[in-house]
Order: sequence, then structure tokens, then C-alpha cells
Amino acid sequence: MRSVHVALAVRETDPGAVFDRVRRFAAYPELVPVVRAVTVHEVSAEEETSDWEVYFRNGILSWTEEDRFDRDELSIVFSQLDGDFESFTGSWRVSRLGSGCRVDFDAEFDFGIPSLAGILDPVAVRVFKETIARIVDSLFGGAAVIDDEAVADALAVSR
Repeated sequence: MRSVHVALAVRETDPGAVFDRVRRFAAYPELVPVVRAVTVHEVSAEEETSDWEVYFRNGILSWTEEDRFDRDELSIVFSQLDGDFESFTGSWRVSRLGSGCRVDFDAEFDFGIPSLAGILDPVAVRVFKETIARIVDSLFGGAAVIDDEAVADALAVSR
């Protein structure tokens, strides 16, 4: 099982507004080309399912996840219900940071192919980190990557 963590600082001062913007997954394909499609199926104000298609290597990864929203805690917890991963879970968390906000994305995933883990997993970690950084940067008209120089450099190149 691989873990991914990326943290970004945004200038937006209202954590609730940041949370509300991050949770709009259906807008992600307009923000970054690697996200091919996201279809959201609302269950309630606190829960939805979403179908994802993401370009990865020479193909498309697809999955359906359950998303649980906790506005009081400014967190989103997701877990794959069906799809290309053996397992895929994670969270988004928003918190105040100085005069702005911090957005943390964490995920754990397993493709379920041990013989290819050494090749696929490092690529997937990089793609996840860079994609999340680009999404947050696009959502807020600029973001600073916290404590990950490689992701910060990749974000700077993509601007």
C-alpha cells in the first residue's frame, strides 16, 4: 500500500469557502487535463458518490468512490467502492494557516499488482501529488506547496 500526502497554502482567508470550493469535484476536469471526467451523484448534503476517469500512463484509470463531507471539521473522507485500484482511500482537510488556509490531501492506494508495484506506484504518487497541486492552484488562483520541492517545481513549470 502506498501513501500520498500533499499540503498547499492558499491566500483565501475563509476556511469554509475553501472547503466548499474543494468539494466541487465535478469541476476538476476543467482545471487539469489529467482528470478526464468526474460525475457526481448526490446522496445528501453530507454524502455523495462520484465516478472518476483519470489519464494515467498510456490509459485511463477509473473508479467510483464514496465521498463523505464534514463541514464542521472541514474534511472530506473518500473510499473507492469499485474500480481499477485494489484499494483507494483518503481525505481532504482544510485549516487556517496564518492569514490564509492550508489544504491537505492524503491518500492510500494499492493497484493489487505486486509484480508492477515498483514501476506503477512511484509514478502514481507523483501524478497524484502534481495533479492535486494543480487543482488547488487552479481553484484559488495560486497556491504554494508546503514542504515538497519536487511538487513545487512541477507546479511552477505548469503555470
